[in-house]
Amino acid sequence: MQDTNPPLKNFLEIPYDELAEMNLKAKEKQQTISPKVLEEEYRLYLKKEKKLKAVTLCFTDIEGRFHMLDYDKKYLLESAANLTFDGSSIRGFTALHESDLRLEVDWSSIMWLPSDVFGSGKVIMFADVLDKDRSPYISDFRSQLKLYTTKLKEKDGIQAFTATETEGFLVEGVDAEQKYTEEVGFTLISIGGYYHSLPLDKLRRFIDAAAEAQRAMGFRNEKDHPEVAPSQFELNFGYTEVIRACDQIQLYKLVCRQVADNMGMTATFLPKPIANINGSGMHVNFSLGKFGKNIFYDKNGQDGLSKEAWEFLLKILNHAPEICLALNSSVNAYRRLDPHFEAPNQIKVTPNDRGSMIRIPTGNEKTARVEIRSVAPDSNPYLALYTILRTGLEGKRLNHPANRRERLRFLPGTIHDAVRLFKTSDFISKILGEENKQKYLFYKEAVVDRSPKELGKKVKMGEIIYHHEVTNQVLWNNF
Repeated sequence: MQDTNPPLKNFLEIPYDELAEMNLKAKEKQQTISPKVLEEEYRLYLKKEKKLKAVTLCFTDIEGRFHMLDYDKKYLLESAANLTFDGSSIRGFTALHESDLRLEVDWSSIMWLPSDVFGSGKVIMFADVLDKDRSPYISDFRSQLKLYTTKLKEKDGIQAFTATETEGFLVEGVDAEQKYTEEVGFTLISIGGYYHSLPLDKLRRFIDAAAEAQRAMGFRNEKDHPEVAPSQFELNFGYTEVIRACDQIQLYKLVCRQVADNMGMTATFLPKPIANINGSGMHVNFSLGKFGKNIFYDKNGQDGLSKEAWEFLLKILNHAPEICLALNSSVNAYRRLDPHFEAPNQIKVTPNDRGSMIRIPTGNEKTARVEIRSVAPDSNPYLALYTILRTGLEGKRLNHPANRRERLRFLPGTIHDAVRLFKTSDFISKILGEENKQKYLFYKEAVVDRSPKELGKKVKMGEIIYHHEVTNQVLWNNF
C-alpha cells in the first residue's frame, strides 16, 4: 500500500546548480545596488519564503573564532533593529558588568546554503557588532574594517581587494584536535601530497565535496588541489573586495570542517600540526583599486609594480616584526616559520624566493598584486587584513631602496618574541587602539604562559588544546 501521508517537514533544499546561480546573482548585487535597497528586497524575500525555518547570523571575535546564532525569520524581521546578545560570553568582547552588545544585520551578505552541509531551511548573513550606543564595537574587526574601508573609498576613491590561498590538513577521526595527545599525535589520511593522490582517495573526495559546496555558495573557486605536504589541501576562490574575502575565509574553514566531519575526519587549520613536513599558510594576495583602476600596476615600474605598490609593501616590511602577532596568532604558527620548509620568515620582497615574507607574482594591469606569505591560516582574517591595510597606508617605509643589499632580517621565531615586539609597539597602539592591544595581549600571553618557550621537534599538547580555534569549553572553564 502506497504511503499517501505528506512529509512532516518541508524545508528549503536547493539543488547545487540553482544555489550557485542565486548566490552569484546576490554577489553581483552587492557591487551595484545600495544596502538599503537590498535590505528591502531580502526582507520581502524572507517574508514570502515559507520553507525557511531559520536565518543564521554570524560574527567573529577578536581572536578569530567564528560564532553563529539562528533566528526565527519572523522574529528577525520584527526585531532586526534590536538584536542584543551577551558579549561577556564571547572571549575578548565585554566584561560581565557591561555585557549587552547588539548585532546589526549586513543584509547584502545573504547566502543560500547547501543543505547537505548546513542543514535544510536556512540562509546565512553576516552581522556587525555594535556597542550599546549603536557605534561599531571597537573589538569587532569586521566592523572596524568596514568603517575604515568605507572612509577610504569616500575620501580617496580607494578600494582594497584580496584573495587568499588558505591551506589546511585533513586528519583521521572526528574532533581530532580536542583529542590530541603528544604520544599519538595526528594520523594523516594520505601520504602522497601535491599531485600524488588518487582520484577517489579520501583527500580527493573531501576536496571535491568542499569545492562543490563553495562553488554553490558563490565563491567562484578557481583551483582546488592537494598541497605539498601529505594530507594537505588548498581551495582557491576568486579575488574580491576585502570584507567579502574575509567573510569567505570564515565560511571556507567552516565548510571544510563540516564536510570533513561528515566523512568521519577532521579538517584542521593549525599552521603546523605535524613536525618535519611543510606547514599551512594563508598567502594574502592584495591590491588597491581607485575608480576601477588597479593602482598597484605600472608596466614600467620595478617588477611591474607602481610607486604606490612599492610604498605599500615597504611599509609592511618595515613594521613586520611588530605586526607579526596579528598575522601569526598562535604558538603553533611559529613552527611554520621554520626556514627548512619553504617558510616565509625572511623580511624581504622578491619575485621568486618563497622564503620571502612578500612575493611579487607575475601580473598585468588586471592582476598586479603583492603576495604576503607570512600570514597563518588560524589568524583572524578581519584583524589580519585590517592590520595589513593600515600598515601599508599609514606605516613608515623602509629608509633604503628595495634592491639594496643589506643584512637579512627575520620574523620572530617564537610567539614569546612576537608578543614582546607587539607589546612594546607604539605603532600597534596607533592602528589597533590601546584597548584592543591589551585585550589581544591578554589572551595571547595566557596561551604563551601555558606553552614551553622552546618549541622542540614534537608538537606539544598545550599548543593544540589551548589553541583559540580548538573549541573545548570544559577545558577553558577549568581556568
